Amino acid sequence: MSANTMERLVYMANQIGKFFEAQKHGRAVPGIAKHIKDFWDPRMRARIEDHLAAGGEGLSPLVFEALKSLPPVKRDSIPTAHPTENPPGPTSAHHPAH
Repeated sequence: MSANTMERLVYMANQIGKFFEAQKHGRAVPGIAKHIKDFWDPRMRARIEDHLAAGGEGLSPLVFEALKSLPPVKRDSIPTAHPTENPPGPTSAHHPAH
């Protein structure tokens, strides 16, 4: 995964944290965790989970705590990306050479 992708996930997680930081700690941490659990794709959660295991650089303390409170992602249930043999959209079959 590129550093830009991880930076983006950290940024997104911290933005969620900023939304909840006005609430008391006892509501903010579970609120952040619930939002990420409910709305993040399992692949995103798995990537941020790996980042957390590597130290969680860049994550705010509230987000770090919230992520640590989540159960691990079931990685065997994450669908693998498969290249599309026949991608949608125009192809040479649709546009014959003149």
